[in-house]
Amino acid sequence: MRVLIVDDEPLARSRLAALLDECGETVEVAGSVGDGDAALEAIAQTSPDVLLLDINMPGLDGTALARRLAGKERPQVVFCTAYENHALHAFELGAVDYLLKPVRLERLREALRRAHQRLSSSPREPSYLFGRLRGEQVRIALDEVVCLTAEEKYVVVQHRGGQLLVEESLRQLEEAYPDQLIRLHRNCLVPPQRLLGLKTLTDGRVLARLGGTELMPEVSRRNLPAVRKLLRMS
Repeated sequence: MRVLIVDDEPLARSRLAALLDECGETVEVAGSVGDGDAALEAIAQTSPDVLLLDINMPGLDGTALARRLAGKERPQVVFCTAYENHALHAFELGAVDYLLKPVRLERLREALRRAHQRLSSSPREPSYLFGRLRGEQVRIALDEVVCLTAEEKYVVVQHRGGQLLVEESLRQLEEAYPDQLIRLHRNCLVPPQRLLGLKTLTDGRVLARLGGTELMPEVSRRNLPAVRKLLRMS
């Protein structure tokens, strides 16, 4: 089980990492970051199973991050905080547990057991795209996809390991995976979890910042409201 630590206090991150080391070989630290925006990028790059998530952080705080990640494919969230008064809201957001600092080893183990049970009780079948790479048919899990762009008669799939070509059109892919792909432009689709933010250029064009890549595809005016709605904190 891969765990991502999200806390703005370096000492707290170090303590949680040390406690995770005592939780057995089945637990792996996927990363350690200091704010919600960095967490979004780390999630896109490492696909953790569980977040150990602080609540009070500068910028995108823990509850806002949990709302942003709301959905069946998000990591299981375990809040780790010094404040008791957020507990009800945390469970309303679907948190698997709520730990008070300083976190005790036995409570952390219990939270990870609960997260494991929830993950095991609702396994998610991966979705795959099938395409061609150097003349051979291959498949790529949709979780690995960074973006899809239309070029001539093919769609180019950019993924963590490189790229491949698929023969389906963007429209066909959008209709096949309505909850797993969002349109940025008539020539571009991306998985929603890859979206980190937007960048407006001096000429008025808007580019999308994506996790796991330096590519910044343009967002059309037509699709900009839907993309902004997705990114906006509820």
